[in-house]
Amino acid sequence: MIETKTVTVGDQPLRVGIHRGSSRLPPLLVFNGIGANLELIEPFAAALKDIEVIAFDVPGAGGSPAPTLPYRFRGLARLANDLLDELGYRGQVDAIGVSWGGALAQTFAFHFPDRCRRLILAATSPGVIMVPGKLSVLMKLVSPRRYADPDYLHSVGPELYGGRYRRDPELLKKHGLAIRPPSGRGYLYQLMAGWGWTSLPWLRLLRQPTLVMHGTDDPIVPLANAKILAALIRNSELYVIDDGHLFLIARAAEVAPIIHRFLADGSSSPRSQAVGEYAT
Repeated sequence: MIETKTVTVGDQPLRVGIHRGSSRLPPLLVFNGIGANLELIEPFAAALKDIEVIAFDVPGAGGSPAPTLPYRFRGLARLANDLLDELGYRGQVDAIGVSWGGALAQTFAFHFPDRCRRLILAATSPGVIMVPGKLSVLMKLVSPRRYADPDYLHSVGPELYGGRYRRDPELLKKHGLAIRPPSGRGYLYQLMAGWGWTSLPWLRLLRQPTLVMHGTDDPIVPLANAKILAALIRNSELYVIDDGHLFLIARAAEVAPIIHRFLADGSSSPRSQAVGEYAT
């Protein structure tokens, strides 16, 4: 169960969720997708069992109010680092970024290498210079309507998310129960944070062992982007799962052991890129 509270960092209130764990491993900091509130990762956090998981609503999403001015990923990474201090986490953490949050996770790992021990990138890309998804899908993604209108989510969700959501649209009803719509200004600020951003110039400088995870049926971020990330991050593994954009939620029970093993692995030396698959 995720415990939630509001913490003020500087002048920014942040709604924070913590899934308490008993593992000796560092806590796992989650950077969520665009417009997403922290409750959406609860099935994934529960599947990790003994690992402590920290998530927060980005300003303008969920229960965190939008700031007056827009922000960039570097400012959000600094905010996340200061949040950890405010919560009493003084040591290293592991980080996972999902979709839009993958860009934030890359930025956090690059600018705070002593804070970030290991990195997981799920269903994400190197930014504006990427292999784009289908135009019809991206046009629907730009609008926050799917968060505010359950009927609309049910109609476009299979096309947006692919994988199990394409094969079983009823899963979207369960997904929708946890949604808290972002504010219009907050969603716009999240879109603006990604404009012009790319990690390609410095991906080779990332020193954290990195697990790149991606679905075979991802209409938003095609699989080719994960292969680019894994090729450019020197100390990386690539794990491919037969699912869509939201495999961390749809296949939480199957994905969590892969992540747990990666986080528990004591090796820090570069390894060959490995590809795994789940059968449907």
